[in-house]
Amino acid sequence: MKYLIFFVLVLTLLLSGCVILNQVNNTAPTNNTTSTVSTGKNKLDLSNQQLTKIPDSVFKQTNLEELNVSNNQLTGAIQAEIRHLQNLKVLNASNNQMTGVPAEIGQLSKLEILDLSNNQLTGLPYELGNLKNLKTLNLSGNNYSTLDLNIITEKLPASVNIIK
Repeated sequence: MKYLIFFVLVLTLLLSGCVILNQVNNTAPTNNTTSTVSTGKNKLDLSNQQLTKIPDSVFKQTNLEELNVSNNQLTGAIQAEIRHLQNLKVLNASNNQMTGVPAEIGQLSKLEILDLSNNQLTGLPYELGNLKNLKTLNLSGNNYSTLDLNIITEKLPASVNIIK
């Protein structure tokens, strides 16, 4: 049964234009879906796919450490189910048309890099201040409230690099 589910998932990804590759020697990925074996990082690259929302199946991949959904057509906010990706260290959602960020992102305690640049964000959830392992927060190219960012910044570690 497990193999049947795996087969259906792989077939679905292949039919949607994604390619699965186990990257062994840190070679540059040339595909859309990458799992890196040598570094232990599990990556999913869904950039440049014309997505209007993140596929629900992504939120079941709880071992993901890096998720790239940049250069799509995401609108509104990322689904609240993002909270299921508890091992996520890097989230790149840049270059979309998102207008909001779900408060649930604040539950991603291992998140180190959050790139929300070049969207249409007008507000930021205070829960971003809960990201105690955050190293880089890129908010450039948005029209968010500086008051929101000031409140968030007070709760973040002083070492966080905030790109405005």
